[in-house]
This record gives sequence, structure tokens and C-alpha cells, in this order.
Amino acid sequence: MSTDYLGAIDIGGTKLAATVADASGPLARAVAPTVRTGSERAVADQAISLIDQACARAGIDPQAIRRVGVSSCGPFIDADGAIALATPNLCGGLTDTSDLPNDWQRIPLEAVLRQRFDEVVIRNDCIAALIGERSFGALQNQDNCVYVTWSTGIGFGLCVDGRILQGKHGNAGHAGHMLLTEQSDALCGCGNRGDVEALVSGRNLGLRNGRSAADIFMAARQGGEAERRLVEQAAQWFGRALYNLTATLDTRVFAIGGSVWMHHGDKLEALVRHEIESRLPALTAGVSLRSAALGGLVADIGALCLILPQDWHRPWSQSQPWHALAER
Repeated sequence: MSTDYLGAIDIGGTKLAATVADASGPLARAVAPTVRTGSERAVADQAISLIDQACARAGIDPQAIRRVGVSSCGPFIDADGAIALATPNLCGGLTDTSDLPNDWQRIPLEAVLRQRFDEVVIRNDCIAALIGERSFGALQNQDNCVYVTWSTGIGFGLCVDGRILQGKHGNAGHAGHMLLTEQSDALCGCGNRGDVEALVSGRNLGLRNGRSAADIFMAARQGGEAERRLVEQAAQWFGRALYNLTATLDTRVFAIGGSVWMHHGDKLEALVRHEIESRLPALTAGVSLRSAALGGLVADIGALCLILPQDWHRPWSQSQPWHALAER
């Protein structure tokens, strides 16, 4: 068996995770809330620290990790030829909201990671998740498909005719900032009012209503009338966003992940599906919704897929080793 080791980093607006793996599969994972204070390099430094923690749990030398795949929230910008993050869910200098106690304008991700690792491959977290689901999950054998996350933010990974869309800076799929209405006071961290993320993301639902999104969804499940209306309206906006992508890309399958969908998709799916299927059957007939098969590890496995040796794919497909990681 190969003695090569790989590292994976998943950077989200709420949590940061690091995983180490060998040919047998993922070996260990370390998770922490994403740091929001310190210097602009704090997030990248935290990612390196978590790689070291995962190595300690797996009993391997941290210096054995020379290649890392990175799944990260965006948008990405170019900073002297390296990828940096200009992420409104992390950079307090880009937003007027009070929940980000920093003045960061950008996060120098690639430059810091390359000080430690020989190979660094970075993709938007939804693009990485799309690659993971096409490799091992709900989107296998699908050439016209979309991965979408409903979580702290809203994001998409897009595949058309078997080609994964990247865009000029790797930001293809930022349809969470697609404007849906000018009649709403819902404010996104990017500065838009009435975009998808402003209307339905977990972070913005919480900020707008003075309580966490988890509390809102739980109260709706328990029969709260006001909360039920909030949740139904969010599902309708989300469904309209999926309809817009269906009409734009002529897609066949949506795989949906993220904490909101993972915990409440059973109550949301009918509303979301109605918003798609009730419009223009020539485009929407036969479009299906699936929950992400890789669950809460979708971005972690996606990050590993960015650097996974080709000869590891078949044994991983057969053994599905990430299940053991999820159980630890």
C-alpha cells in the first residue's frame, strides 16, 4: 500500500476542517469554528494548525503532508498571482454587520499555505463538493448537474455537458448573489439587498430576525406560525433560484447539501420542488432534487478529490472509507 499522504482543508463561514488520508482512505479529521479575529492570515494559519492536529490523531509526521486540496468559501481574488479570499461571511472589512470582529479586506490563503506545502490546489467549496459528489456521491454519471449548499451562505457548483465551470477567477457558481427582488430589505454581507443569500442563508436569516436560523427552523417544526411563514418563504426563494439555474443551464439534477438542508430538507423539499416544477415544463420536466450523498463530509471529500491519485479512485469507490471517518 502506498505510504503517500494527502491533506484536505475545508474553509466555511462557520467551521474549518482538516483531514489527512492515505491510499486506504481518510485517517483523521480535526474541526474548529472558523477563526474571526487576529491578522488577515489567521484563517490560513488555523488551517495549517488543524492539519497538524489531524496528523497527530492519525499518528503520522505532519511533514509527510506535502500536497493539500482546499475547499473554500469565496469569492476568490488574485493577490500577486495567488488566490486570496474576499469573503463577506468572514471579512469584517467588507461588511457593516456586527458579527465579524475584524477589519479584514482579504484573506491571503494560497500564499500562506504555499509556505508550508509543496502543492496546493484551491477550489470554491461548492465546486469541490460537486467534484466529490460526481466522483463518489449523488451525481455519479451525471453530465448536467448542480451541487448547491444551503448553509451559512448559499453557493453552487455547476457542471454543463460534463464540464465543470470555473470562471475567470474560479468564482463560477456564486449564484447565491443572484438578485431576486428589489422589494426586500434583506441585506447580504456582499452589500446586495434581495439576493438569494440575503433572503435565505442561515447567517442572514438569523441576523434579520434576531435569533439563530437553527432556532427559527426548530420553532417552525414545533408549530410556530410566524417561524413557519419565514421558513416557507425562504424555501420559495430558494426554489426560484434553482428554477433560474434550470432555465439558464438546462440542468438535470440538483444535489443539495449544507446544514440547513441536511437538518430540514425533509420539510423543505416539497416547497422547493413546487417552485421549479410549476414553471415552463419544457425546461423543468424531469429535473430531480437529491440530498448530497456525502453528507457533512461532502466538501472534505471534494477537497481530497482535487489531488486524489487516479489509482485511488476505484478502491475508494468500493470501500467508501469516509463512512468510518464520519463515525469517529
